[in-house]
Amino acid sequence: MIASLQKLVVHAWQFVFDHEVSPLRNIPDVAIRHYVLQALGMMWALAFAVATGSYAFMAASLVGHTVLIAAAAITVATWTTAAARPGLFLSDATRPHHARGGDRQGD
Repeated sequence: MIASLQKLVVHAWQFVFDHEVSPLRNIPDVAIRHYVLQALGMMWALAFAVATGSYAFMAASLVGHTVLIAAAAITVATWTTAAARPGLFLSDATRPHHARGGDRQGD
């Protein structure tokens, strides 16, 4: 029982914080993957700071709940996009030549 709970906690932690386990693993550029993970981390820190501040002054704060729900929605959307279209996170300089429309004149 305790071992399975420990495995669940470890898996959940890795799924959220390990770029090689989360859906962000589908983004081929490790630097972009790291940036997206950092941006999500900053967003969550801000979301919890706003929510905690709101809870300290109003127990049933709509603003705090809205920020947390929005943060969860943005995270799910980012993970879904990383799994379905990882090339979307690449800049034009790091995309493969054929993805930039290399058949245009001047390319």
